[in-house]
Amino acid sequence: MKTNKSLLSLAVACGLMSASATVNAAGFQLAEYSATGLGRAYAGEAAMADNASSQWRNPALLTYLEGTQISVGAIYVDPNIDIDGTSGGTTPASSSDFAHDAVIPNFYVSHKYNDKFALGFALGTNYGMETDLGKDFRGANHGNEASVISMEANLNAAYQLTEAVSIGGGLRIVQAEGSFGATATDTLPTGTTLKYMEGDDTAFAWQVGTVWQVNETNRIGFTYKSEVDLTLEGHAKGLGFLSDAPVPKAQYAGSMNLALPATAELATYHQLNDKVAIHTSINWTDWSSFKELVANIPEFGSASSQDIKEENWEDNYRFAIGSTYQYSNKLQLRTGVAYDTSAVSEEHRTATIPETDRLWLSIGAGYQWSEQLTLDAGFTYIIAKDAKMHESDPKADAFGGTFEGEVSGSIWLVGVQANYKF
Repeated sequence: MKTNKSLLSLAVACGLMSASATVNAAGFQLAEYSATGLGRAYAGEAAMADNASSQWRNPALLTYLEGTQISVGAIYVDPNIDIDGTSGGTTPASSSDFAHDAVIPNFYVSHKYNDKFALGFALGTNYGMETDLGKDFRGANHGNEASVISMEANLNAAYQLTEAVSIGGGLRIVQAEGSFGATATDTLPTGTTLKYMEGDDTAFAWQVGTVWQVNETNRIGFTYKSEVDLTLEGHAKGLGFLSDAPVPKAQYAGSMNLALPATAELATYHQLNDKVAIHTSINWTDWSSFKELVANIPEFGSASSQDIKEENWEDNYRFAIGSTYQYSNKLQLRTGVAYDTSAVSEEHRTATIPETDRLWLSIGAGYQWSEQLTLDAGFTYIIAKDAKMHESDPKADAFGGTFEGEVSGSIWLVGVQANYKF
């Protein structure tokens, strides 16, 4: 899992500030769609047809799954992220273990209708995060809490065009809610709300994929997920709105248009011999498509549209290589290494969005319990690269000063999954 602040939360926060701040993030994507893939650091996923969960990364893989299959599982995520720095140049400002842990469930069904056509249904999530630096965090005037909760359902279908090529696609239904808050640390009583926003929406998107079976031992897969266009409807409150509000209120109705970025994956699978296979992935996320954020608060009249300056996000890449080893007829062992590149530079990194490069180290196993039932388990340790940050905005600085600091941390992931064939 990437140790990121939610883009939904970030966008809400930025969009409703009366003065724009330089706030950027690589998003909040969750790779944790199955325990099967977790054990190999999600290497080769667009080309791996293990069980019904494979459709999440590439719907074309449905043509490789015989009969009717069900996969169900969950992954426990335990982030340990710390911030250490100063506010106003001299005042210590730190927060420890401020990213909340979570359990990410998933559910998949696949059905091979005939020799060429297959259908699938999937429930999971691509986005999620919850952090709370606390109201006593001395940099809270730039942001102290954020969360995003999302659920996604996929309706997928796949068709085998030739003996070597399959294609697939699906409809994505995404329901999401996000929140962001910032509080004063100086001038006003500590903990006074400067800005808080929450909203939710449901939107539709799509995905397509293809698989090329080069020969009996080599396979290549490619998949693409479209942007998800959301309009977060909710409310805002805090002293940060007084300058634009015609009538001061406890809270104001508002919304924000937000496009979650497109993603793509190119993956390979190579069966070296009867025991060993190697698989690789290159993933791309179009974070550079986010140039500005605009919030809408209708009752503000001529000031209802809150323009945000350019965010200067950068595309994010992920590189992974993994291996599977068939130890026996019943036991398969997995391992993998991956590297996530950060999508935010030092000058745009913030305490509430501690995005940085990450190294994944993974192991896992699959056990054939019976002819119909297999059990999977995966374990990953993610090392986040230490990274510096600097936050400064005239209006936020007035309630606690600038913030300079460094983020460090790591993440533990543990997943289990059951797969059944009818």
